[in-house]
Amino acid sequence: METIISNLLTSFERGALTRRGLIRGLAMLAAASGTAAAAVEETGFKGAKIDHVSIQVTNLQRSIEFYEKLFGFSVVSQDKTNEIVRLGITKTLVSLHHKSPTGIVDHFAIAVDHFDKEAVTRDLKLLGATPEENIDAGFHIKDPEGLSVQIVQG
Repeated sequence: METIISNLLTSFERGALTRRGLIRGLAMLAAASGTAAAAVEETGFKGAKIDHVSIQVTNLQRSIEFYEKLFGFSVVSQDKTNEIVRLGITKTLVSLHHKSPTGIVDHFAIAVDHFDKEAVTRDLKLLGATPEENIDAGFHIKDPEGLSVQIVQG
């Protein structure tokens, strides 16, 4: 989590992230750690780590070049039809989506060890959450602010 916070601050200091974007990113991390703590107490699964962050961008190529140059990332995979490019070192850390509105984190993913979609769905429903699935955030729930929290295999 320290790396994600450091990356958010670096982006803010370099002008690549607005103050609102920084605050939103930090709030999402705080919400994620609260969500994981509740899940540990009441369910059979626990969040193990932040898996990746997805950002909606104006210019896909410019954003790819930014993450390649500043963080040494390379393209891990892409969905050309939906204009999504996933960047990282060996696995996806940042997903870029050419989509409006831009300049927002559209979701972040929490990795769960021993992920079993049916069991996690059942546990989330017991906790009052409504799991959903779509092209943008995959298998996810909404946090109290309406942000998508994707849940993936750890």
